[in-house]
Parts: sequence; C-alpha cells; structure tokens
Amino acid sequence: MPSLSLAHILPIVMLFGSNIFMTFAWYGHLSYKSTAIWLAILASWMIALPEYMLAVPGNRIGSAVYSAAELKTLQEVVTLTVFAGFSVFWLKESLSWNHAIGFALIAAGAFFIFHAKG
Repeated sequence: MPSLSLAHILPIVMLFGSNIFMTFAWYGHLSYKSTAIWLAILASWMIALPEYMLAVPGNRIGSAVYSAAELKTLQEVVTLTVFAGFSVFWLKESLSWNHAIGFALIAAGAFFIFHAKG
C-alpha cells in the first residue's frame, strides 16, 4: 500500500471545507424562504468566494498525486457526504433507504475509479 503524503490528504481536507461553503451557498437559503431572492443570491455569492479559495488550490495540489477523474470522484463523494449531513442537520430532512442505496452505488463507482489502473 502506498504511503499517504500531505499532497494526498490536504486536497481532501480542502474539498471538505470547500463543499461545506458550497452547500451553504447553494442550499442554506432554503431555510430562509421569506428573504428576498436578491439577498439570497448576494449572500450565496459571498459564501462562494471562500469555497473557490479552497477548491481551486485543493484541486491544484491534488493534481500532483490524483488524476482528474480521481479528483472529480473525490469531489462527488465529498459533496454527497457533506450534503447528507447538511440535509439532516440544517434542513431537518431525513435520509431513507433509497438515499443509502444511491450513496452506496456512488461509493461503488468511486471504488472502481481508484482501483488498480490497468
């Protein structure tokens, strides 16, 4: 098993941070539906800047050790993980068996992306 370096771990940490910001920018306003849409857009744009400040360097650093397909796969797995928590804790929505199956299928896809290259 190859050793993990900072270049392997730091992009994942940065993508988690980026996705937390992204999820709030895209979906946080759903808890404030009475707020004017222009204000929701402005707040989302302000939240999106730190998201990009983590995503862009995270992908740049990660490209030293991950392929573009692997980086995108990491992004999707992180996005779903963050969104699942956000859904439950911020939006107060429950996850059900169909969500679990869908996430498991995506995890299976991620396994194949990272499986030994042939």
